[in-house]
Amino acid sequence: MSLEAIIFDRSNPEKVSVKVLDQLLLPYTTKYVPIHTVDDGYSVIKNMQVRGAPAIAIVGSLSVLTEIQLVKHNPTSSATTLYLPVNWESTKRVLNERLDFLLSSRPTAVNLSNSLADIKNILTSSENLEVFDNNLYSYVCQLIDEDLANNIKMGDNGATYLLDTLMNDGFKGGFAVLTICNTGSLATSGYGTALGVIRSLWKDSLAKTNEASSGSNIENKPKMDHVFPLETRPYNQGSRLTAYELVSENIPSTLITDSSIAYKIRTSPIPIKAAFVGADRIVRNGDTANKIGTLQLAVICKQFGIKFFVVAPKTTIDNLTETGDEIIVEERRPEEFKLVTGAMVNPEDGTLVLNEAGEPISGKVGVAPPEIDVWNPAFDVTPHEFIDGIFTERGVFIKNSKGEFELEALF
Repeated sequence: MSLEAIIFDRSNPEKVSVKVLDQLLLPYTTKYVPIHTVDDGYSVIKNMQVRGAPAIAIVGSLSVLTEIQLVKHNPTSSATTLYLPVNWESTKRVLNERLDFLLSSRPTAVNLSNSLADIKNILTSSENLEVFDNNLYSYVCQLIDEDLANNIKMGDNGATYLLDTLMNDGFKGGFAVLTICNTGSLATSGYGTALGVIRSLWKDSLAKTNEASSGSNIENKPKMDHVFPLETRPYNQGSRLTAYELVSENIPSTLITDSSIAYKIRTSPIPIKAAFVGADRIVRNGDTANKIGTLQLAVICKQFGIKFFVVAPKTTIDNLTETGDEIIVEERRPEEFKLVTGAMVNPEDGTLVLNEAGEPISGKVGVAPPEIDVWNPAFDVTPHEFIDGIFTERGVFIKNSKGEFELEALF
């Protein structure tokens, strides 16, 4: 895996440490931000220094754990002044308020909401601060470990399903896939969701290449040869993060702009057979909220007959919301659209400009008139009609003869 988005030192359960990779500085600068309090967790989530629904839930949960341990072991800390540790009922009230505050950092991502609901249940059933700390520690460890294991299952489930589908359709030879945003190691505890499927497909491709070198005939088998990640404006998670992961793992890939999807599909010398996307929320009927631009990708795939798949863990399922019309879509600050952040380069040779410490110098560049009004939704909602399948750790879900998803097994 290219990078760890979250470094969680659990060697001492009583005093854990958490650091989060500042993804706004990638791919040129690797810097980790320490997480000591809920305020720290809120900040890195709100500012999108960490992103990806599973990673957001993990960081949010870890920030609660680090704050509680700070309250236990450092009575002079600023966090401790918010509580009355000797009064458990008062502490629970404050904690509930802190959890509500943390949820407001990214309200669309259901993983965070689910995790904080779990923590509230743990809080209700805990008889004192010590018990809550122990139970919360066990919960976050399980959350992280299960996320990694489930990512690998999702990746393998999705890869197997696509390859079997192509075989049944009589497709032979190499193919390419599309993906949007970043859904890999940097968005999860490791491996990834949609990018996890791509990783599994690439492992299959390498295995088939090895078979061919030993004399086996693989010409009649489908094999992923290329990936087209979208740049994913306005935050460029595709160009900064997904491209970084693909390059790091030597997976053949070509970065394309969000506006070039249709033309790339129409002119690609290698057939594009599928698109894989993640999800921040999947509601009961299968409608899916994901990074802005996902709906556009789904509509174009439908037009060209390309399979469109959503890849997400069970924790992303919202079984209380019936349709996507009820999803609250977060709108971001205009500056995130009108300004572009990047590393300074020498215009003559393209080399990075470094500071005295030898680090790349980052800066913001305006790309729009300061006075212009901006509409900047962070997500869009793809209706289930445009989705061919939902891949989870529990298996593959496709629509029935009526064109409806049956997701009850995930509720």
